[in-house]
Amino acid sequence: MGAITLDPSLSLQINKDSHQHGVVIEEIDGLIRVYKDGHVERPHIVPCVACGLANSELGVTSRDIVIDKFTNIWARFYVPNSHGKQLPLLVYFHGGGFCVGSASWSCYHEFLARLAAKAGCLVMSVNYRLAPENPLPAAYDDGFKALTWVKQQALCGASEWWSRQCNLSSIFLAGDSAGANIAYNVALRLNISPNSATSLKPLVLKGTILIQPFFGGEARTESEKYMVQPPRSALSLAASDTYWRLSLPPGVNRDHPWCNPMPKGSIELEDLRLLLPTMVCVSELDILKDRNLELCAALGKKLVEHVVYKGVGHAFQILSKSQLSQTRTHEMISDIKAFISR
Repeated sequence: MGAITLDPSLSLQINKDSHQHGVVIEEIDGLIRVYKDGHVERPHIVPCVACGLANSELGVTSRDIVIDKFTNIWARFYVPNSHGKQLPLLVYFHGGGFCVGSASWSCYHEFLARLAAKAGCLVMSVNYRLAPENPLPAAYDDGFKALTWVKQQALCGASEWWSRQCNLSSIFLAGDSAGANIAYNVALRLNISPNSATSLKPLVLKGTILIQPFFGGEARTESEKYMVQPPRSALSLAASDTYWRLSLPPGVNRDHPWCNPMPKGSIELEDLRLLLPTMVCVSELDILKDRNLELCAALGKKLVEHVVYKGVGHAFQILSKSQLSQTRTHEMISDIKAFISR
């Protein structure tokens, strides 16, 4: 899911004893409430589902695997019936402004099972640590650790139910909203080392897939200021600012490179050399549209391709059940399939 806000009518009743934690200092209605003493409440506005639920008709098997028991990082794997063929692996990070969301949320479970089935790939959906309890770079650390775990499984020759169908030479980092931000920053981190070409062997990273990537900045873009959003919009500017206040380290603003990769209007040339071929999925009615398109322009046509999905807003593929959103989701999955099949 993207960095989201939901209609207040969907909000659950917060525990009436919450006043014991003092003053509320940050809140996104229905999703997160942070108190002065550090206590955090996240109402269960989106149901969590068990692995394997409702996947049988898609021919997809899903199971949960612990990545790091000390930090409680785990992943939900989605493996389609490949009939013996090895398939690409998408290491996927969910959205939620770094502060909410789960790999077990029903909306992600449904979308990623469908993506695995229709795009013909394995999906490893990483459940990373959330802010504000674990501010950035915790999510980036967890993303890096998840990919390193895949490498270790390959090196030790593990023959797991998922790895037997995994093409280790076709690995992609992917995510939506804050998850796309994680994929972008993990890709940068992986390539900082001068030995980047060999650091992940036997894995071969082929590209990144950024769906409505969650970036920001101190200066507002036109779409942030003036975008007319669809009903029950998944992301408002106020919510975006709150997510950044909760997730960035103390003492920095929205021009920190984790939030704004282009604080001077362009990406540093050394960063450009670090990036993989990239697909960017942009929503026409998203307040992040301009930032997403600016990122595409900075990366250049040789490095990036992008698709603008008409008439839909942020996280439509996760949250909206309208006929138009379903059509655009089908288009998105087809576009992802084409990108990973090259």
